[in-house]
Amino acid sequence: MKKDNIILIGMPTSGKSTMGVILAKILGYNFVDADLVIQEKEGKKLSEIIESEGVEGFIEIENRINTGIEAQKTVIATGGSVVYGKEAMDHYKNIGKVIYLKVDMETLTKRLHNAKQRGVVMRKGQSLVSLYNERSVLYEKYADIVVEEGNDSFEEVVANLISKLS
Repeated sequence: MKKDNIILIGMPTSGKSTMGVILAKILGYNFVDADLVIQEKEGKKLSEIIESEGVEGFIEIENRINTGIEAQKTVIATGGSVVYGKEAMDHYKNIGKVIYLKVDMETLTKRLHNAKQRGVVMRKGQSLVSLYNERSVLYEKYADIVVEEGNDSFEEVVANLISKLS
């Protein structure tokens, strides 16, 4: 299989879905939102899956479903917790370029108002800062390309991303 897909990873609200759609249009690629695939296959919203299966159960489901996503010339926006699934990340590294959309903690705090409602995978008693620190290491580990968002608009970030791809 050709490695012609682009896989977007990063924290919730880093713009993976929003920028993924824009990027797919610019490149003439398909677009897949992995979170929507999970919801469709499980017949529940992410927050309901987390509620019924717990954090570890959700991560197992997410890992299994992401590992099964087959695509070509597709931008794939993943869920923020996809990096907990080694098999899913190995699969994505095999089928495309993994791009980490990096936001700083300040921006994340501004954007992410209600983590639970959004279906953000957090362990009981875990703070946003500890979640950020835990995941950042994994995002860096799996990323082929890191795109720092800074204070750029989504359009500027997409332009930066495209220049890094070429």
